[in-house]
Amino acid sequence: MMEVSAVEAPIKQRSIDQRKAEQGEPECVVCGLYGEYICDETDDDVCSLECKAIVVSQKLSSSSFAVSNPQATSITPSPAVHPIAVRVSISATDECIIVSDGQKKLPEWQPEESMLTIQQIDALRRQIEISLKGDAQPPPILEFSNCKFNPKLQDNLTSAGYETPTPVQMQALPAALKGRDVLVSADTGSGKTLAFLLPIISKSCMIRMWHLSERAHPLAIVLAPTRELAAQVEEQAKALAKGLPFKTALVVGGDAMPQQIYRIKNGVELIVGTPGRLIDLLSKHDVSLEDVCMLVLDEVDCMLERGFRDQVMQIVQALYQPQIMLFSATIPPAIESFAATILKQPLLISAGRPSLPNKAIRQTVIWVECKSKKKKLFEILQSSNHFQPPAVIFVNSRMGADLLAEAIQTVTGLRAAALHGEKSMQERRHILKAFLLGEQPVIVATGVLGRGLDLLRATQVIIFDMPNSLEEYVHQIGRASRLGIPGSAIVFINNDSKVLFKGFIKLLRETQVFIPPELSNSPYAHSAYAVAYNSKKRRR
Repeated sequence: MMEVSAVEAPIKQRSIDQRKAEQGEPECVVCGLYGEYICDETDDDVCSLECKAIVVSQKLSSSSFAVSNPQATSITPSPAVHPIAVRVSISATDECIIVSDGQKKLPEWQPEESMLTIQQIDALRRQIEISLKGDAQPPPILEFSNCKFNPKLQDNLTSAGYETPTPVQMQALPAALKGRDVLVSADTGSGKTLAFLLPIISKSCMIRMWHLSERAHPLAIVLAPTRELAAQVEEQAKALAKGLPFKTALVVGGDAMPQQIYRIKNGVELIVGTPGRLIDLLSKHDVSLEDVCMLVLDEVDCMLERGFRDQVMQIVQALYQPQIMLFSATIPPAIESFAATILKQPLLISAGRPSLPNKAIRQTVIWVECKSKKKKLFEILQSSNHFQPPAVIFVNSRMGADLLAEAIQTVTGLRAAALHGEKSMQERRHILKAFLLGEQPVIVATGVLGRGLDLLRATQVIIFDMPNSLEEYVHQIGRASRLGIPGSAIVFINNDSKVLFKGFIKLLRETQVFIPPELSNSPYAHSAYAVAYNSKKRRR
């Protein structure tokens, strides 16, 4: 028999060429596949040269982190004391400090030294319309490179087209990276999502690199009021973290819970979901939240309006002193009161004009009686001068969305689809995908699309039915602009919305929008008449 000499197999170049790790086998610190090799520069288990390069780049990165390692299980409140509790923060060095209990703790993050004087910082904030409340206010950054992100994360930012930070990112990023609790108010489409995702991804990757927590346990939670917004946040997180040791799980209704729990138990860094579904999952399954050190509430005002306050508080109480970040386009007084109950020494950051529409949106307000609204809408959609597809049309009811979408297709021939809460998750994703790809020029939606969604191709919003609050109005017309790109909003108004007239007229004047005479001259726009009218109603 011929003797066969042993030949060493070639080293795998990419992680896609590696197999899954079997029970008891080492796992790659980057992707979790079979850790066939040991990195000669860091002594970490890696699956391929591709993952080795990532590990080495992380080692060379100038950022390090300290982590909170809370002690909460399922949805049970955490104990008051934890032996290794420290707030998450980034470091300017990668030297690890060993504390007395044997756990790793890394020094606080320091940005690149600002070359601006205090006077220049104040002038910059005025120029970019940033105002702050709170102690120890960090100076704004001018470039993403000032944050000293992992090189791979920086490359992903550049590849995604993010060249310079927006005003809200300039101030919110250094605050978040320092581990501060923040309450952030900024125009719709101003880049708030990136302001919390970048710190989450950056910190999580460094925590994993230093093995400060078990791989199976999530490190961060982002809560959103709608399934669509949660799905969008998760997609953006995956794009930014491509090639990094960062996995996500989407926890929303409409998707199978076994699939969601399977993904979480296989190890994720970030859970993105809606409060109700996350509470449901935690109550039925043993999911550890003991390592969660960052919690984000996106569109927090809408979340509380929809009755999620109790669920949010349950989740907050199940975590051990997490860094909490609240984001919204509008911050009414009720939100500030809520924030005061859960935030610790918060920094309040306001970018742009609080509770006012984005300046990049051109508003046109038209007085239209109810019986004439459809006719007026069809005229706009059939006019090359006024219709600027792709467009989102907002209505107040699910049935109204279905009927109006059907009528638009019948009368104008335009392809239109209704989007609302009774649609299945699969239907909603299909409609949104067609809209974003330009295959669907018109979406007729309820308020489900009014919050937080970056409808990247939307250039026009038509308010067919005025919403019940001016805060919701600001959110809805905000869908027509993202990152300052010009857009238009056409608004139908009549006496059905008389309760909003006084505040609406004030808002239009502040944004220098033409006010129809029927609106400005309406008796419902004057306080004295409104008081007499309401008093008369009570006596009936």
